Amino acid sequence: MLAQESTRDQSSVHDLVTAEEWEQRVALAAAFRLVAHFGWDDLIFTHLSARVPGPEHHFLINPYGMTFDEITASSLVKVDLDGNKVMASAYEINPAGFTIHSAIHAARENAKCVLHVHSVNGTAVSAQKEGLLPISQQSIFVLSSLAYHDYEGVALREDERPRLVRDIGEKHFFMLRNHGLITVADNVPDAFLLLYTFEAACAVQLRAQAGGGELIPIDPQILATAQQQIETLTHAMGGALAWPALLRKLDRVDASYRH
Repeated sequence: MLAQESTRDQSSVHDLVTAEEWEQRVALAAAFRLVAHFGWDDLIFTHLSARVPGPEHHFLINPYGMTFDEITASSLVKVDLDGNKVMASAYEINPAGFTIHSAIHAARENAKCVLHVHSVNGTAVSAQKEGLLPISQQSIFVLSSLAYHDYEGVALREDERPRLVRDIGEKHFFMLRNHGLITVADNVPDAFLLLYTFEAACAVQLRAQAGGGELIPIDPQILATAQQQIETLTHAMGGALAWPALLRKLDRVDASYRH
C-alpha cells in the first residue's frame, strides 16, 4: 500500500516545483545512480545533497531506506538546514545523515552540491596515516584542494559541525579519516567529476602499494600546476564536459531516474 501511495504522491512533484528545481532534482538523481553504477554506494547509508536553486536555503537529499539505484528525481526529499521537510513527501530522511551536509552547506555559499560516500578504496586510504599520496595523475588534482577531518564516531553530534567546517575550509576534496570521502562543488556535474577523480586516486594508491615495489612520488613542481592542468584538460568546463555522456550512459541502462 505504501509503495502505491508513494507513487501517487510523487507523480505530481514535477508540477509542484520550478523548472530550475526539477533540473537539479534530475541531476542529483543521476548522481545517485552513477554512484551505484560505479559501486561506491553503501546500501542506504551515505548521502548526496544539492541546494535547491533560489533564495531559500532548501536542499534535496535521498529518502532514507532507498538504495541509490532506485532513487528518482521525484523521490528526493526537500529539507531546510535543520533537516526538516519543507515539502510534503511520502519519504523520510535520516536526520543524522544530514549533519555533515548541512554544516558544509551552511558555511559555504559555493557548496551547492555535497557528495559523501563510504567507498571501499576511499575508506581504506582514509585509514592510512599519510593519507593520499602524490603518486598518480589523479592524485595531483585531488591534492591541489584536499582537507582532512579526524574520526569522531558516527556523525550524530551537533558539536562536531564547527570542526567539520573548520577542517574543510574552502577545499573541494575532504577525506574523513577512517570514514570516507566528500566532494564539494557549486554544481552536481563538478562534484561528481571530483568524486570520480578522488576515488580513482585512492584505488590507484592501494593497487600500487599492493605491488610491493618502491613508489615514485610526483615532483612538487608538477603538483603546483595541477589547477592549470585541470582547466586545460576539461577545456575549463569542469564536470560539464563529461556529464552529458554520463547521462547517456544512464539512459541506456535505466532512464527512470528522470521521473
